Amino acid sequence: MHLLRTLIVDDETLARSRLRTLLADCRAPGAEVVAEASNGADAQAQLLTQDLDLVLLDIHMPGIDGIELARSLRQRAAAPAVVFVTAHAAHAVTAFDLEAVDYLTKPVRAERLQQALQKVERWLREQRGPLADVQQEVLLIQDRGRTERVLLSEVLYLKSEFKYLTVRTAARSHIYDGSLAEFEERYPARFVRVHRNALVARHAIRALEKYDDGEDAEGWALRLDAIPEPVVVSRRQLAAVREVLKDPR
Repeated sequence: MHLLRTLIVDDETLARSRLRTLLADCRAPGAEVVAEASNGADAQAQLLTQDLDLVLLDIHMPGIDGIELARSLRQRAAAPAVVFVTAHAAHAVTAFDLEAVDYLTKPVRAERLQQALQKVERWLREQRGPLADVQQEVLLIQDRGRTERVLLSEVLYLKSEFKYLTVRTAARSHIYDGSLAEFEERYPARFVRVHRNALVARHAIRALEKYDDGEDAEGWALRLDAIPEPVVVSRRQLAAVREVLKDPR
């Protein structure tokens, strides 16, 4: 069963904790809390680095409030569903004008939250199609007369070499007919550009270290989970990679 990848945004620690507890008991569909944020600015940062299905969003927060954050999400392609969770019923009309999937008032009841998740699942199916979960998207690899399915979630890095891409998983390397630019544009929350010829899966990054490739003794490279070879980082991309290291999810 696919778990809805969820971001909880609330400036109250206890409110976030209660939602976590309620979500842990939800079934069909269930939800996986992949991140939390205590304000709108933190939430925006999470939204840049996460593949999300759902944002559970408070309204009254310091700085960027929930309404403003939801409004900004409307401009994004493949935006996650928004469910407002607030102590104030007065903003319901505004929330639905912003195409929120549901509007819950505190204290949230478990059965009401479950209903909201079911609405989210239906909304995602309508918006994204049956393969709403990006983790289940596949690359169709053509290799010597056979076609192999490779889950996008298993891809650790992509390198541009000649006219093709090397697609690296923990198990092996594949040759794929495509471009880095296409992947970078379509999956900005999944991959980060580390070199003009390479994208790396954010979740796979283990460490950034000094690396001498024989040409640049002051170079840098990434160590990734599950594979031995390093991936060289260009000086131009070094700052962006360091930002990802702070929160690679």
